[in-house]
Amino acid sequence: MTTPKTDTTDDDTAQALEQGRLLFAKQCDFVLGATNMNQVPVTELPEIAFAGRSNVGKSSLVNALTGRNTLARTSNTPGRTREVNFFNLGGRLMLADLPGYGYARAPKTEIDKWTTLIEDYLRGRVGLRRACLLVDARHGIKTTDNLVMQLLDQTAVVYQIVLTKCDKVKKDMLQARIGEVEKELAKHTAAHPDVIATSARKDTGIAEVRAALTMLAAPEALD
Repeated sequence: MTTPKTDTTDDDTAQALEQGRLLFAKQCDFVLGATNMNQVPVTELPEIAFAGRSNVGKSSLVNALTGRNTLARTSNTPGRTREVNFFNLGGRLMLADLPGYGYARAPKTEIDKWTTLIEDYLRGRVGLRRACLLVDARHGIKTTDNLVMQLLDQTAVVYQIVLTKCDKVKKDMLQARIGEVEKELAKHTAAHPDVIATSARKDTGIAEVRAALTMLAAPEALD
């Protein structure tokens, strides 16, 4: 008599989601805001960066992940984040909220300075385990996003596309957008194949992002 095989996929998924919930429920503290690479904190923690076009919703996503509405500053005005803001999550992950690239209501000299900071950070941060590249679900991957993807390919930094503002897109259009993004990712060597669709306002996909990032966190013993 043979014992029937059991599918543990659902159990594994549930466990990963719970581990993500527990990690992101931990204390999350602002460390500092760096305007140049000389100011970035020295840390042994694995680091996760949040990058994307101006007003794509990076700060809103960080707030939703940590369950703290005012942890990262949000604004309806593109270009308000003008430095790399670092947050220590429970002594297990360092989160880095990068300035938005692309359109911003700021002088060109300032925009050039932010762009250089983003590029230097993505090229030179040794402990960077993954970049979450946020893309507005309404618009898909733009030319500026592709430039950042090419930079990450060159530096071999693994990056994962997180679609934002998915509550503003109809279901069939969202599925088409996900397929479109997945097709583009197949062309890039450092891209993670999984696309996560989120809405910070509706809490959609937030648990899945937490679970994905928890897999990269330092073990509890390092707390």
